[in-house]
Amino acid sequence: MTMGSNKKYGSDEQMDDDALAQAMDSLGQDGFDNPESEELEEEEEDEIDDEQDVDETAPLKAEIADLKERYIRLAAEMENLRRRTEREVKDARIFAISNFARDVLSVSDDLSRAMQVVRDSQNTEDPMASVAGLVEGIAATERAMITTMERHGVTRVDPVGEKFDPNFHQAMFEVPDTTKPNNTVMNVVQAGFKIGERMLRPALVGVSKGGPKA
Repeated sequence: MTMGSNKKYGSDEQMDDDALAQAMDSLGQDGFDNPESEELEEEEEDEIDDEQDVDETAPLKAEIADLKERYIRLAAEMENLRRRTEREVKDARIFAISNFARDVLSVSDDLSRAMQVVRDSQNTEDPMASVAGLVEGIAATERAMITTMERHGVTRVDPVGEKFDPNFHQAMFEVPDTTKPNNTVMNVVQAGFKIGERMLRPALVGVSKGGPKA
């Protein structure tokens, strides 16, 4: 009976060892050595890394967005400035022409009055009165025209007696004269004009020849 009891105990002990080994295997598969559990851990680690990356790039993205907004605003301001400048330049040109045209109208009025004087004098018995009226009217018109141009910075170049200057004069012929220094302007065929220091057109002149060197 005792031997039977020992045999039974030995059998139970062996069964316990087998159950323990089976339990350990099951625990190893489902717990420590479970591939699904390792994948979950890796996914959690990746999510943590992604959150850290987001936190690190967020300030940089905000700065980029701010710089982009500033650039767009600056580009819009520059475009508005360009359009406004073009409009101001265009208006300045129009107004400059308008002012000059307004002054020229007064010259036209003087010419019209001069012509009216000539027409009125034709009805008189004195023909010289007609001529005198015409001359006086033309002279007045010329003075008004010169005054108008000077008001706008255009000056007359009438260089009689001056030394020939190719920057302002254009020689048309030579005048023999031993009493005047060589290349002295003797005659002005057509007056020149300049605006500021820039020539609009040179004066057409005759220059001396044969005199002493200037």
